[in-house]
Amino acid sequence: MLRFVLDTNVVLDLFHWANTDAVPIMAALESGRIACFADERTLDELQRVLTYPQLKMTPEMMVERYARYSGLIQLVPAGEAPPLPRCKDRDDQKFLELAARCQANYLVSKDKALLRLRGRTTLGFQILKPAAASALLADIGTT
Repeated sequence: MLRFVLDTNVVLDLFHWANTDAVPIMAALESGRIACFADERTLDELQRVLTYPQLKMTPEMMVERYARYSGLIQLVPAGEAPPLPRCKDRDDQKFLELAARCQANYLVSKDKALLRLRGRTTLGFQILKPAAASALLADIGTT
């Protein structure tokens, strides 16, 4: 089974915006055809972001979005990650570390700082935009 880590913007694409680029990822996640991982730091960021006024969410919507996502992921305990390149945006380093710790195949992100690290052979996982991850899932027949 393919192992995914989704950054917070991609989680919002799946659970709030229903972005078309992310629909195949959502289908694969909900059907259990891919495994998705999070840890305390990435879940804390999601809880914080869900309160942003620009998202125009009611408290009930915040709870529902968080509960749906947290019910579909596998929680990874805190721990040390292997040596990794430094992400220019320090807030995004936690996603690299999580992907390494859970031995993810893919880190799906729209963040420019993370995407700049694509192609690094030292990572052990690929960094993909949501559309590329969806295309990959279609190509291997997991959507």
